[in-house]
Amino acid sequence: MERKKVKVITGKIGLDDHYRGIISVTDALRNAGMEVVYLGAGQRFDTVIKAVIQEDADVVGLSFLCGGHVEIMRRFMNLMRENRLEQILVVIGGVIPDQDIPRLKELGVAEVFLPGAPLKDITDYVSRNAGR
Repeated sequence: MERKKVKVITGKIGLDDHYRGIISVTDALRNAGMEVVYLGAGQRFDTVIKAVIQEDADVVGLSFLCGGHVEIMRRFMNLMRENRLEQILVVIGGVIPDQDIPRLKELGVAEVFLPGAPLKDITDYVSRNAGR
């Protein structure tokens, strides 16, 4: 019996328009055998939530470079709870100060990947933890 592929939604919320990192991660997840829907940059909260529901995603991966990540993730995680999507693994990456990581995890972010994180570490983490 074939195992179901892990399905991941990736993208960027808001006006943060730097996308090279998220595209690299998206490609790495696909190359690791996962089904990935890349929404692109400049997404709205509701667009990402709708994609998670429509695609029956296992994982959401968001990227940040320009700050605002704590407030954005607070709002996003609240919307995930309001839509009863708490079981979806949420990971983020990008330029995120170390002191913000505990706050992000308190909000429900499962893991934070900083610049230079090996792509294999990201794909292994997602593969191990999706659907838990």
